[in-house]
Amino acid sequence: MKVAEDDHPMMRKRIYHRFPHREVEFEQKYRYHSDLPFFTRVMANMDGKFGMFVTESITQRGHRIQAKREIRVEIVTNGVDFGPLNYDNVDEIVESIEKEGILDFRVQLHYSYLDGKYNRVAFRGDVYLVRAILENELLVLQINHIDGQKRTECGRVADTIIDELRRGS
Repeated sequence: MKVAEDDHPMMRKRIYHRFPHREVEFEQKYRYHSDLPFFTRVMANMDGKFGMFVTESITQRGHRIQAKREIRVEIVTNGVDFGPLNYDNVDEIVESIEKEGILDFRVQLHYSYLDGKYNRVAFRGDVYLVRAILENELLVLQINHIDGQKRTECGRVADTIIDELRRGS
């Protein structure tokens, strides 16, 4: 008996059942000459990376501040939960990933800034669901913002992922 690809236990395992299907905030297609295990490694290597950006102050309206944005990456574990995806556990995780198909991730952006006394002050971050669909060298990224003030646009999250893929993280 042939098992349909969508019914394959490994494929079902990495698809988040509550991913919003009707209202995808961001969708972009890319030519992609690798596979989902490599994509997963790149996502894992993004975990813990950070950069600086300018955003509106959380204490003074109209005032702009320099803030730190740190990335945390998780992957769907059983269709409804997410688990950490990082350099330490990626080898074990990629063993269960097909070369093509669908993978869902949760990307959390943690924000902080330095106050007047140079103390790091954390403030509310953003959370995104990221779906990677790969078939015949066509990668489709679908991204939805699910929590936070949206200090980072969905398109910027996609740009970061594509930049890391190009670097070959």
